[in-house]
Amino acid sequence: MAAVSRRSVMTLFSGPTCIYSHRIRLVLAEKGISVEIVDVEPGAPIPEDLADLNPYGEAPTLVDRDLVLYDTKVIAEYLDERFPHPPLMPVDPVSRAKARLVISRIERDWVQSLDALDELTGKDAEKGRKALAESLVASDEVFGSGLPFFLSEELSMMDCVLAPLLWRLHHYGVEIPASAEHIQAYAKRLFGREAFQKSLSDAERAMQAV
Repeated sequence: MAAVSRRSVMTLFSGPTCIYSHRIRLVLAEKGISVEIVDVEPGAPIPEDLADLNPYGEAPTLVDRDLVLYDTKVIAEYLDERFPHPPLMPVDPVSRAKARLVISRIERDWVQSLDALDELTGKDAEKGRKALAESLVASDEVFGSGLPFFLSEELSMMDCVLAPLLWRLHHYGVEIPASAEHIQAYAKRLFGREAFQKSLSDAERAMQAV
């Protein structure tokens, strides 16, 4: 534990295919923060350092000198406050609360539904994929608000939550029809960003392989 906390470079224990770890890697990339990535492979033994640092032994876990954080939302907001440029959350309390509520809804309605597909098989999996696709398509107009990012002129934490989700849809068999043109265009804009490409692990790049 002490060896990790003394590192001069920030360390992120990250799952190469973990949607929550990807969110943190995207925040780091958008802010240009130098970080050492320690891969935590699914199903592999937990690294000894991580077992000492995080009582749950989970990724993502961030180590910044003597500080250890292991909740995705806590890590993301800590990074936004510690490295305030560019800001990913609004400054004023009302707008900040509204953004948090949107993020909570994205997580509950879409991210958790995608996560659940790992545990489903057969007809249950097909039902889950269909329900998620229909929920996203029903929100297509929200993605077509005329703004370049999700409900915002500038990239925000909401986009950092959505981008890893949208990147994984095809891999999980969740197909968004071409008729949902606003979602398709939004995803293309996000995926084309240099920071997004830098945030991808090799395993995540393979998710889009034809």
